[in-house]
Amino acid sequence: MIPQWVSMLASIGMAVGPPLVYADQAYSIVQKQDATGFSRDVCAILLLANITRCFFWLGNRFELALLIQSVLMILAQLALLYICIRYRPKASPENVGASSRPFSFWQWPKYTQYLEFIVGFVLCQAILFLIFGRSEFFITILGFVALGLESTLPIPQLISNHKQRSLYGFRMSTLVGWFGGDSFKTVYFFVQNSPLQFKVCAIFQLSIDCAIVVQRIIFGNAVPATTLREEDDIEQALALAEE
Repeated sequence: MIPQWVSMLASIGMAVGPPLVYADQAYSIVQKQDATGFSRDVCAILLLANITRCFFWLGNRFELALLIQSVLMILAQLALLYICIRYRPKASPENVGASSRPFSFWQWPKYTQYLEFIVGFVLCQAILFLIFGRSEFFITILGFVALGLESTLPIPQLISNHKQRSLYGFRMSTLVGWFGGDSFKTVYFFVQNSPLQFKVCAIFQLSIDCAIVVQRIIFGNAVPATTLREEDDIEQALALAEE
């Protein structure tokens, strides 16, 4: 039997810990005035996943600590997204006009465009919930969508690291927070007997964290050669434009 005070501390840690992981990442970007190395898609995944998880809570009242965590994470990612856009690298798709995504998804030039998309996403979720919210099947699917999205969180960073052959710009504190936090929450979900969606997706997410730890060991965090070449190309293009 777990003492009540231990359970309470664990719940507080679950609610506050994950959003705080990104505080040091945000501080590092502001300090360097450069968001190179941190995948902005991480913000997209966390925002969409936690918004969906809030609607999941309305249909399946899981632990209050996890709902509070989602609300705090949404606020934290909105702030981090703003910082990433303000200090985006010179070679970002918005700056060079080279986005290969349909409608330049999540590579828009203005922060307000991201907010407009998020508001539209919330409205769509609200409409669907009003229509199908009484269906147990819909709530189950909603839970898997919410937790499934969140479990893909490390994948954009994994891909970014592989392309750069380096973890430059990705804070060690964030990696430690991911690995430690996901390990903790996996145990927490099983101890608290959380819904199945939480358990399955937590295990998957932890496995991706392990892959990024291996990347850190193999690649290190040196400035990637591709970034240096891109900066040289941009400077040359700007110089020619001025001529």
